[in-house]
Amino acid sequence: MKIAVLTDIHANFVALQAVNAHIEGWVPDHVVMAGDLVNRGPRPAECLKFVQEKIRTSGWQWVRGNHENYVISQSRQEAPHCGPHFEVHKASYWTYQQLGCDVTALESMPFQQSLRDPAGDEVRIVHASMRGLRDGIYPETSDSALATKISANSAGPQEDPPAVFCVGHTHRPLVRRLNSTLVVNAGSAGLPFDGDTRPTYAQLTFQKGEWQAEIVRVDYDLRAAERDFYTSGYLPDAGPLVELVLVELREARSQLYNWSIRYQDRAWRGEISMEDSVREFRENE
Repeated sequence: MKIAVLTDIHANFVALQAVNAHIEGWVPDHVVMAGDLVNRGPRPAECLKFVQEKIRTSGWQWVRGNHENYVISQSRQEAPHCGPHFEVHKASYWTYQQLGCDVTALESMPFQQSLRDPAGDEVRIVHASMRGLRDGIYPETSDSALATKISANSAGPQEDPPAVFCVGHTHRPLVRRLNSTLVVNAGSAGLPFDGDTRPTYAQLTFQKGEWQAEIVRVDYDLRAAERDFYTSGYLPDAGPLVELVLVELREARSQLYNWSIRYQDRAWRGEISMEDSVREFRENE
């Protein structure tokens, strides 16, 4: 049994096509897209359409990520469309517009997928962890913290742990074991944050009664992915924060998280413009 898990594509259609080509060459039994398909990237509509077609024709499955929720929130009546809060989240609104202001597909994405291996054990795939769409698993996550992120019901009766627990969200791949569970972070198929710009996905293989995992790196045309920022209008139409997303793409390291710690509250209060906050952030990095 072979399962491919790709995650955190972030509307990088060039990377998605390259990863898909590699997956097709591997010929897995199942393919699961583990969230953050759209947003934080230039070609969300193309990526959504591509994965929907794979679901229809090839049996792909998917789960929702936090970035799907960010776009869904733009459809709510209470979502601001002007002012400081809107400017901070302008890129999500741009994505919402690129999807024709239709979030039906995103709302249909489930929290998790569970597959059964030949031994009858569970392979569980979620975006970040069982604690939520933003509570991720990092290489430095302790075993005690990891146990709470795997458990589906830490406050209730103990469940049988899954044989495999596979996630994304942090954009930092890993393979490790916690007791009887093989824990895999598939990294990012569109926006890695571990210093290597090549997209990743996870190959899960069941052989001789046990699971093994490999993180696969895929070469792709990074320059074409950069051009999409401009040809799509993502830059400049989606706001100044997109400049930091482009740095993330080029350098394979997170930018938005540190920006949010330093500047988001000030931007929300209107104490600093988005343009000035990005300029100041880049000057001090």
